[in-house]
Amino acid sequence: MRYAVILAGGAGQRLWPLSRETRPKQLLRLVSGKSLLEMAVERLEGLFDMEHILVVTNAEYADQVAAALPALPRENLIGEPMGRDTSNAIALAVELLAARSPDATMAVFTADHVIRPKDVFQQCVRAAIDAAEANDDALLTFGIRPTWPHSGLGYIHFGQKLSDGVHRVLGFKEKPDHTTARRYVESGDYYWNSGMFIWKLGAIRAAMNEFLPDSMRKLAPVGQAVAAGQDLRALLADIYPQLQKISIDYAVMEKAHKVLVVELKCEWLDVGSWPALEDVLEADEADNVVVAENVALLDSFRNIVVSENGHLLAVLGIDDCIVVHSGDATLVCNKSDSQRIKELVGYLERKFGKKFL
Repeated sequence: MRYAVILAGGAGQRLWPLSRETRPKQLLRLVSGKSLLEMAVERLEGLFDMEHILVVTNAEYADQVAAALPALPRENLIGEPMGRDTSNAIALAVELLAARSPDATMAVFTADHVIRPKDVFQQCVRAAIDAAEANDDALLTFGIRPTWPHSGLGYIHFGQKLSDGVHRVLGFKEKPDHTTARRYVESGDYYWNSGMFIWKLGAIRAAMNEFLPDSMRKLAPVGQAVAAGQDLRALLADIYPQLQKISIDYAVMEKAHKVLVVELKCEWLDVGSWPALEDVLEADEADNVVVAENVALLDSFRNIVVSENGHLLAVLGIDDCIVVHSGDATLVCNKSDSQRIKELVGYLERKFGKKFL
């Protein structure tokens, strides 16, 4: 049996003021009127049916996710009581799937990217599934051929070619400085790390038991509770505060004995900040990117303008700025300061408490 797990728990502070603690970025309808989560599910059509797709999200978002994905069986919507990074979200999904189908193939996907075209993505996923099932002791990840020396992404150093598009992984490199990233790109021996994976349940359980034993021991009762038909909420509320917060890359992938990488030969765009919309959406004749119903821009160039309702945004004589309007807050900043929005959110919390978060 084959299952897909979509990780949809991040908050996305750099997309404030639309993304909030109670409304994460993966539910914002910023691209063609669809949310990133809806697009993530649509990419899987024809690969997995809805009965074999699980979504792991923050318990606070569960009702919103259920409303966005009405075809998803409610038992396939898993709410974490708090964020404990990707290693524990995946470990939880591993235990849940092991209770259903212990010999399953498990694919892990993100919910905060635009990946296109769909047909190329699906071809790569099929190739990775075949490779994972042919190498049932291996952990597979997806890599993207870097197009520029991005210092905010992780890199995968790949080695021996095993088959078309499949290589052994020699190591993982986290967020290098610009000079190092440039060297990686120029070498041709590195991929960007996509944060998406495919493996047999036996392979990932063995790796997690070796490298993440404390979390696996504490999450072991989850499978027993599922088999007994028990409600998981109280159990997870007790377990989660005890789990170490750590990513799957640090906890497992960097230490695993056999890791393979499949090249994802399509466009992969991380929508983690407002300037990322320039890579995803078409600009107008003045190079402004607009996601809003009512906008008037006069003598303004290269701006990003977003509003989620009918509120009029009038922009006059402003260049290279971000203007985002929500129901109770408006952001105006230079595009060059977009990475400081997370800092701004921290300042707002100190000034106003949780009122605007």
